Amino acid sequence: MHEQPYLWRGSIVPDSLMSADAQPDVLDARFPTRRILAIVGDKWTTVVLYCLSIRQHRRFNELQKQIPDISKKMLIQTLRNLERDGLLERTVYQQVPPKTEYRLTDAGRKLREPIAWLCEWGLSNREFIDGIIKARAEVVVTGNAHKP
Repeated sequence: MHEQPYLWRGSIVPDSLMSADAQPDVLDARFPTRRILAIVGDKWTTVVLYCLSIRQHRRFNELQKQIPDISKKMLIQTLRNLERDGLLERTVYQQVPPKTEYRLTDAGRKLREPIAWLCEWGLSNREFIDGIIKARAEVVVTGNAHKP
């Protein structure tokens, strides 16, 4: 008996997406999943979106403190990209010292749940993730790729 692959939260992956004969559009660069991953799939975007999703608004310094390993330059670039994509709005208050706040737009809030699911999945699969990272580090050190 063929077993259906499951997505997170128990929803079933359609056979048309998981078969060797997957519909060609699934692999196309215009497929919605590939397009959203192109938008949020870099190193910092999902982290910044997550930080913005747990409070209504954040100041730049709050974000920088919450994500200590992001450089100021990368945080600025990520925030600008999210603003450009309509996922966050920036409000500048004309005061001394200047104050800037960031908050998710309605479009940005649509990503809260999938990002929270990804975080939950990561916590539940920590050993799996650690194994991949360890294998990558070994390849860097030894130059030998893991062979199945």
